[in-house]
Amino acid sequence: MLIDSAPDPDALSGSRSGFQHDAFVYADDDEFVHRAAPFLRDGLIAGEVVLAALPEERIALLRKEVGDLADEVTFIDITVAGRNPARIIPLWADILREHDGRPIRALGEPAYPGRSAAEYAEAKLHEALLNVAFEHSGPFRLRCPYSVTLGLDPAPNHPALACQPARDWDDVALTLFGAPLAGVPVTAEQREFGLAELTGVRRWAADRARSYGLPADRVDDLALALHEICTNSVRFGGGRGTLSLWTQDRSLVLDIADRGRIGDLLVGRVMPPTDSLGGRGVWLANQLCDLVQIRSGETGTQVRLHARLD
Repeated sequence: MLIDSAPDPDALSGSRSGFQHDAFVYADDDEFVHRAAPFLRDGLIAGEVVLAALPEERIALLRKEVGDLADEVTFIDITVAGRNPARIIPLWADILREHDGRPIRALGEPAYPGRSAAEYAEAKLHEALLNVAFEHSGPFRLRCPYSVTLGLDPAPNHPALACQPARDWDDVALTLFGAPLAGVPVTAEQREFGLAELTGVRRWAADRARSYGLPADRVDDLALALHEICTNSVRFGGGRGTLSLWTQDRSLVLDIADRGRIGDLLVGRVMPPTDSLGGRGVWLANQLCDLVQIRSGETGTQVRLHARLD
């Protein structure tokens, strides 16, 4: 199965402006290399900045295929840099700033095989948010490989795919951002909190994390992230919130729910200005946790922190 990208806009018009976001589906290593290597070579020939954010095994395939040209490509291990998909937009934003005005061509595989169901859900939201974050940026061409084994359809979030109609990408992202996360398990441990309970809730969660075997430095990271999010609930979410804790997919999960509403689709993905009243806590949580999920709609806000236990 292969989903081709739209006809190359560069070839049709000679233009390199704007954000071009497409994808392809590959069935095996040979098909991946067949689709990915020419894309990188074409960028190098055109004098563009060329990057590939992929799992190590696919980086190795491309290094072998492009040979000496590999030294001209910046390779990024997406399983490290993008383990939490919320870190990927800041990664591309930093690269655009570093090469201000130069055409950027990149491969990016946020939905790589081996992720958990929660991580795939965040990769999907990330792909939609890319169109919001970089709609007016460029020249930036991003192509996203998808393994056919995942059974995922990349078409809805990739504007440059063939036959993709014009869409309001804020609305597309808002539909995902506003949909509630999967329900909290009935077996989850819960604590209600307000301002007076913030310290106690943080200590309780840290104790539970240690009991599940989370290393001491990771306990500290998770406790700090939790404190930031719970503080946001108190300040912006009606003064109180509910913390739920459970394990799932080899991770410790902390879900913080309140009655607040987040209007910024890119919250936690763009460093807020120093004088901003909010957003810095979510940014910090994204740096400290293996995965952060945020959903906000008419019924309130959920922030779900994940810390891997292995």
